[in-house]
Amino acid sequence: MHCLQVVSAYRLPGAMIGAGFIRNMIWDALHHYTVASPLNDVDVVYFDKTDTSRDTEQEYEHRLAKHCPDVNWEVRNQARMHHYHNDAEYSDTGDGIKRWVELQTCVGVHLSGKQISWFAPYGLAENWKGEIRINPQFPRPTVYEERIKQKQWTERWPELTVIWP
Repeated sequence: MHCLQVVSAYRLPGAMIGAGFIRNMIWDALHHYTVASPLNDVDVVYFDKTDTSRDTEQEYEHRLAKHCPDVNWEVRNQARMHHYHNDAEYSDTGDGIKRWVELQTCVGVHLSGKQISWFAPYGLAENWKGEIRINPQFPRPTVYEERIKQKQWTERWPELTVIWP
């Protein structure tokens, strides 16, 4: 909750914490782990067409690190990420999230007042199935396969099933 509060305080347009932060929590619960799996980073995404510089994202990473120094923050403006993925321009934060590599990674949360609001364009049921599946909106199987190998998810969560394209 603290991470959400810190991100919310910056009032970045459309800001959400997403990807592994949520996916891993669900997979930990599926495996009945009582200690949270370590995160490589906490992904913060937002949408601001008026400033798409990488320098701005890094500045937010430094600011967030001052509030939570033990968190490795990764901040990405979805208004520029379509260039990185060679996609059509995204319309908002959610449009960027729904194009991430695996369906189970396409989730985000943000604070709406004091309530947690979820964004899961493919539904959270995908996360609770115990499967890893390529996102049809990300039709690059070689990237998917590389991530499966690199992330070693089935070693950390052995009950997961990888659905190969």
